[in-house]
Amino acid sequence: MLGLKLPTDPRWVNIVEKNIEEILTDHAYCEQKATSTAISLIVSFPEYTELVQEMTKLVKEEISHFKMVHDKIIARGWVLGRDRKDEYVLQLVTFFPKGGSRTTQLVHRLLYAALIEARSCERFKLLSEELEDPELADFYRSLMVSEANHYTMFLNFARQYGDREEVDKKWQDLLIFEANMMKDLSKKETIHG
Repeated sequence: MLGLKLPTDPRWVNIVEKNIEEILTDHAYCEQKATSTAISLIVSFPEYTELVQEMTKLVKEEISHFKMVHDKIIARGWVLGRDRKDEYVLQLVTFFPKGGSRTTQLVHRLLYAALIEARSCERFKLLSEELEDPELADFYRSLMVSEANHYTMFLNFARQYGDREEVDKKWQDLLIFEANMMKDLSKKETIHG
């Protein structure tokens, strides 16, 4: 369903379980960055009314997810750690060349967002199935559905605003690029890396 070309090595969950505090901190910042992405799309492309409407809803949902993760951190007696660079996203956003028309820029940003959400969904599914902590497994199962919905929303908007055939080609090329990236990742207790 997600179209990912390289699934996460299930042993990644073993890395995560050794440092739940780190994965929760990283996850909290992922939710915050997803909120920022939605706001940025509103600011950058206000003329796309349907997109603005959906991004407004997404801002509310993503910030509520941030709070949910933050509440998990607090409940465990921890505090939110510091943000760190997301190597996955930093590498991913180098795929498409900078510039181009506003529509091209929008399509590229939507495709990046779709892929980030797809990988998050895949990782949340893995956590929901493999974590030994039943509370966190249930938590990630509940969030997995949201991520799948976000992935399809971003991909559908890219197809709506760009040429469908061209967008689908770019999507497949991006998936291949991401699969090659993933060969060197999955070694840290981070949502994407």
